[in-house]
Amino acid sequence: MNLLELASRVRAARVRRNLTLDQVSELSGLGKGLISKVENFRVTPSLPTLAKLCEALGVTMAELLSGLDSSPKLCVVRLEDRVEVERDGDVSDVRYASLAHSRPSRGMDPLELRIPPHGGRRVALTHEGEEFLLVVEGPVLLEYDGENHELAAGDAAYFDAGMPHRILNPGDGEARVLSVNLDRPN
Repeated sequence: MNLLELASRVRAARVRRNLTLDQVSELSGLGKGLISKVENFRVTPSLPTLAKLCEALGVTMAELLSGLDSSPKLCVVRLEDRVEVERDGDVSDVRYASLAHSRPSRGMDPLELRIPPHGGRRVALTHEGEEFLLVVEGPVLLEYDGENHELAAGDAAYFDAGMPHRILNPGDGEARVLSVNLDRPN
């Protein structure tokens, strides 16, 4: 199941109804932090949590989950059809664009990261799986497990995403990075 798409759908349903995280928290009985983590693909909701969110957002579970397990053989996403993904907005000014959102069930999540001058994620975070980065426009600073690695355009990094990491842009222009996340099967 495409969990990134599920997270995007939960957020889109909230935005369509013009609800704040506080309002959804009150309607669902779930914590605001949990809802934010679900929307930002930091937590996979349990079925009871998903049921409470659906009720609060006025959508059925079937609507929310429809098509998440299908996989077309080919997925082409044109530049103008990219979908911006909301992630870590409270601790980051990095903009994420999904590069394969039209393939709901996928093992990899390719994203384009746009990091403003002197911006990035303010705290190092972890997530499941592995991650690959390719700097398209740089420079960027990859902080991985407390160590800093300066990367320039054309440089790449591949790492276990379970260790604390973040990307910063020390430069005066916008940096662009291709990020590919791979979930490891349990």
